[in-house]
Amino acid sequence: MFPPSNRTKSISYAIREVVVYARQLEKKGIKVIKMNIGDPIAYDFDTPQHMKEALYKAALDGYNGYAPSEGYEELRQEIANREKRRNGMDYDIDDICITTGVTEALQIFLAACLNEGDELLVPGPTYPPYNLITHFHGAKPVPYATLEEEQWQPDVDDIRKKISEKTKAIVIINPNNPTGALYSPKVVKEIVDIAGEHNIVVVSDEIYDDIVFEGRQYATASLAKDLPIITFNGFSKVYLVPGWRIGYALFNNPNGELDELKNAFLRIARARLCANSVCQLAMLSALRGKQDHIKEMVKKLRERRDYAYKRINEIEGLSTVKPAGAFYIFPKIEKSVWKNDKEFVLDVLNEIHVLFVHGSGFCPIYGKGHFRSVILPPIEQMEEAFNRLDAFMKRRLSK
Repeated sequence: MFPPSNRTKSISYAIREVVVYARQLEKKGIKVIKMNIGDPIAYDFDTPQHMKEALYKAALDGYNGYAPSEGYEELRQEIANREKRRNGMDYDIDDICITTGVTEALQIFLAACLNEGDELLVPGPTYPPYNLITHFHGAKPVPYATLEEEQWQPDVDDIRKKISEKTKAIVIINPNNPTGALYSPKVVKEIVDIAGEHNIVVVSDEIYDDIVFEGRQYATASLAKDLPIITFNGFSKVYLVPGWRIGYALFNNPNGELDELKNAFLRIARARLCANSVCQLAMLSALRGKQDHIKEMVKKLRERRDYAYKRINEIEGLSTVKPAGAFYIFPKIEKSVWKNDKEFVLDVLNEIHVLFVHGSGFCPIYGKGHFRSVILPPIEQMEEAFNRLDAFMKRRLSK
């Protein structure tokens, strides 16, 4: 026997682990309606043609070797231009590092930031890697409440109560995965002010920034330009290239407070070599080319959001808040005959062959008793899934 390291025991990724159960059914020839995948390309969305052509051209033009560890200067400059144009922010290219998706950005950051015993304040519920990677480094993720009755807005008072001497950073995910919440600028500013009072770094995950159905998303750094804020963003969602794995980290470092942390981040980035070279070049066309697909995507998602919200609230035993951004909805299991939300999700899968993700996989405290569904599928597919779910709930709750 060759036992794995103890640190691997804490790794659990709910979003993909439920797929293992679905595959067992698929091996038997059963078709599963997948409502779990936060990947637009798995449904009826497609990468803009000019970006595909740019990727091919980059390979033909010879960009097939290693890229600089921080990313190509030209791409970092275009990202800085976007931040100036969209958010009124002035980033130097040396404040930007290209990563293999946002997940690598947070992996590098947590490795650079956390010591054993440190604490990371994360929204409850949250994107699971914030919890599992924090555990991996021997640190503790501390979930702060987000209020379902207030459209899943963060509970600022709860954040204040949970700050301790061990708190190293506060995470904001806006728009949020898994709830689809769009945080108000007022709430975000209050969180940043609290972090400033306690000399704590703010990490703002903004990968869904332009996927908003009402109003707009305000970059956290734009609301507090004088405070140290690290922003994670990327191209996977807004530009429909999740498999290309290009993200980036932005360091808003007005007074040099982040110098040591940024240097540590970049040392790790150099040690892992670089992000994908040809995909980086293709991202230039994403930023410089037509943006029409974003408006079209949001329009389509808004219609699907409205349908999912209405349909789920019509199902006995379920209720849900209307998401304002991203492409998720996070229903509550109001009436339950199941031990927990994971048992609910697996029962749904095995009985009606529809796959969701259990809410406790996003937070055992604030996610329990819920499940996450994507709103990405065409309405016809969602209609079939929710019709099955409706009949299923009636059967289970009538026993």
